Formats: sequence, C-alpha cells, structure tokens
Amino acid sequence: MPLSEAAVPRLLIVPGLHDSGPAHWQTWLHALHPDALRVRQDDWSVPELERWADRIGETLEGVRGPVIAVAHSFGCLALAQLLGWGESRIAAALLVAPADPQRFGLQQRLHAAPLGARTTLIASDTDPWMSADEAQRWARRWGSHVHNLGDAGHINAESGFGPLPLAAQWVRRQRQQHSRVHRAEHASLAEWSFAI
Repeated sequence: MPLSEAAVPRLLIVPGLHDSGPAHWQTWLHALHPDALRVRQDDWSVPELERWADRIGETLEGVRGPVIAVAHSFGCLALAQLLGWGESRIAAALLVAPADPQRFGLQQRLHAAPLGARTTLIASDTDPWMSADEAQRWARRWGSHVHNLGDAGHINAESGFGPLPLAAQWVRRQRQQHSRVHRAEHASLAEWSFAI
C-alpha cells in the first residue's frame, strides 16, 4: 500500500533576523522543496523571542501530520522556545548557527532544557554570533546532537553558503527514517488486523 502524503513530514523553514535573502541556503533549500512552509515574521528586524515563537506556531496551524524544521540564527532560538512550550507537531529540527541568546538578553528567558523533538545543532568555530563553546553548552541543554563545520562563519550567504548540501541531506534522511517507521507501523497494524 503506498504511503499517504501525511506520512511524509512537511518541511518548515525558519529564517533568522532580516529573513533569508535570495542567495541564502534556506532559499536554496526552499527551491528544492516548493511545498515547504516558510515562517514570515511581521518585522524581521526586531528579534522578539515570544512573538517569533508564536508566529512559528501560527505557521503550523492547520498542518496535518509530522513536520521537520530547519532554522537559522535567531530563528533557532524562536524554534527552541516553541518546542520548550510543548509544540508536538515538529518531529525533528536542524538548528543551524544559532545566535547567542546573551546578545539579546535572553539567556534567562530562553528554554534551557531538552527539547521535545530530535535536534541537530550545526555550529562553526568562526561564527561571530555564537562561539563554538557556547553552541556546545546550548546543545547539551537542549539535548541536541552537534556537528561543527569548522571555519564556516555564520553559515549564511556572506560566509559562502548559497547551497548547503548538509541541510538537504538532513531533510532527505529525516523523511526516509519517518517513511521506514511509518511502513513498519502500517505492516504491524495489517498483521494484527489479519490475526483478528
């Protein structure tokens, strides 16, 4: 039996401050997945944690089935906050170059415990927005797997990341894993139904 569309996780793109322009890897990723949802903030220049987190939740309204999210910079903080509030539609998240909460006076307000989804944090040794050591600390708080790209700046267009194959690979892997689990659950249900 073919997998239903609801079995394939929907991709959610969560940009950071000033949105992700045409040369940014998030825009490249969106072009690869035209059906992806993309968060649109009212004011991209004002980093308000709770308002940004609320907007992510609003973007998910009406979405059926699981979601996988790919966030960048301040968008990572807003997504972490939403997950900390108990958002359950997001099955997995890729947090690329999170901004340092301390730069925004958010270190006491930002959710600092394991998130309710599988998360991978992509860091850089030369990120001007968050040191690699601080990224490791937040990853431990959130229960995230960490991958350090080395000398990669803020992992944005200015750092030379138009395409980011790592993000595309992560999306493909998450969808494949979800499909395998869905098929296994569907097969088990079919066997159980046949048995009764």
